[in-house]
Amino acid sequence: MNYSENADKQYHIQVGKGDIGRYVILPGDPKRCEKIARNFENPVLMADSREFVTYTGTLDGVKVSVTSTGIGGPSASIAMEELVKAGADTFIRIGTCGGMQTNVMSGDVVIATGAIRMEGTSKEYAPIEFPAVPDLKVTNALVSAADAMKIPYHVGVVQCKDAFYGQHSPETKPVSYELLNKWEAWKKMGCLASEMESAALFIVGASLGVRVGSCFLVMANQEREKQGLENPVVHDTETAIKTAVEALRTLIRDDR
Repeated sequence: MNYSENADKQYHIQVGKGDIGRYVILPGDPKRCEKIARNFENPVLMADSREFVTYTGTLDGVKVSVTSTGIGGPSASIAMEELVKAGADTFIRIGTCGGMQTNVMSGDVVIATGAIRMEGTSKEYAPIEFPAVPDLKVTNALVSAADAMKIPYHVGVVQCKDAFYGQHSPETKPVSYELLNKWEAWKKMGCLASEMESAALFIVGASLGVRVGSCFLVMANQEREKQGLENPVVHDTETAIKTAVEALRTLIRDDR
């Protein structure tokens, strides 16, 4: 069922078939869409609805898009469901994260090979035993892009949660015993960073049979902060954007 007033457009994101490319970059923040779209040839604003802003242009002569998802798994899953209905099949999530290992520095890029499903959205798609993992081809393209541009990066598992302040002030929450204990467990297992969307996107992508990968800018690292180590806050997402765009170029070339 399509609840949209215009039957040709998806209800939440307000795009339809022909409006987007098969390749889509997925930032969280709508304000990042224009910045990302500047890397496309002839980008055009296609829709601006709720937290979902979409631009479409071309990259190496192939139609590509960028659509924001808002914060967290619920809105990210809505965006992916509707983008797939509109014709997309390859996605790169780009966003920010907080480092968890002390060698994961502010300004580095993290490329996810899996995501801890400590969120709610993915549980409505797959049993918790099913792992949240990205597409290998998309992940390899992200790694190759970061290598080629000599961007400092890390590859590994990330943690996904629904509550931002459950991460940043867990001791204030009634379930602090669980949040603090699990955080220590994730660290001991080598988890690189914490963010909010990848687990849902990997699981939704698997359920829909589409390709998904993700890369993030490390804004800061609270573990470094705790140890009194240098820990500047970095907001410029340009390196993560360049990594995603270059990875798309690789995927486009390989798919040809």
